[in-house]
Amino acid sequence: MSSIVLFGPPGAGKGTQAQRITESTGLPQISTGDMLRAAVAAKTATGLEAKSFMDSGKLVPDEIIIALIEQRIKNPDAAKGVMYDGFPRTIPQAEALSKIDEISHVIAIEVPDERIVERICGRYTCAGCSAVYHDLFNPTSEEGVCDTCQSTKFNRRADDNADTVLSRLKAYHEQTSPLANWYGERGVFFGVDGDRDIPQITSDILKILVK
Repeated sequence: MSSIVLFGPPGAGKGTQAQRITESTGLPQISTGDMLRAAVAAKTATGLEAKSFMDSGKLVPDEIIIALIEQRIKNPDAAKGVMYDGFPRTIPQAEALSKIDEISHVIAIEVPDERIVERICGRYTCAGCSAVYHDLFNPTSEEGVCDTCQSTKFNRRADDNADTVLSRLKAYHEQTSPLANWYGERGVFFGVDGDRDIPQITSDILKILVK
């Protein structure tokens, strides 16, 4: 199997599906954010170069990201391919990636924007034990009381509001639409309906990966 790319808007359940794909295929998950943090912590030459951009609040240039990926895919666990999580984000990144790795499948978990807003804006966590709940999909058994630790205090993220979520979705669509077309022209782009039960989505993804 060659490498795969997994896309999904915020709140689409990409993290859950990424974990299930890794468990089923054995492909290691590659997150550029995790790689950057690891390289900075290890004080590698590339990591130190990346840190200079991060410390000044600038985006890390594509060539540094690609260099990190090139190093990462030489590891033994990547011999059969990897799963890229949220990368590439632009066509120049996709073009650069194509020169160092073969991408066999690009999978987009597709969920209507209104459903994403509904999912994200209903989230809240217990202030005591960090258990995650949702107004519609996973409310506490007793209103206002955590099922796990019985705390009565809960937190909601300030950016879990409709305006912020719609802004994030707009940015996601602007980034991924050109990529969907680019990979579609190469016959490796597959959309999956993400507005269903988790096992159904996983099943469809795994069927696509054996094509």
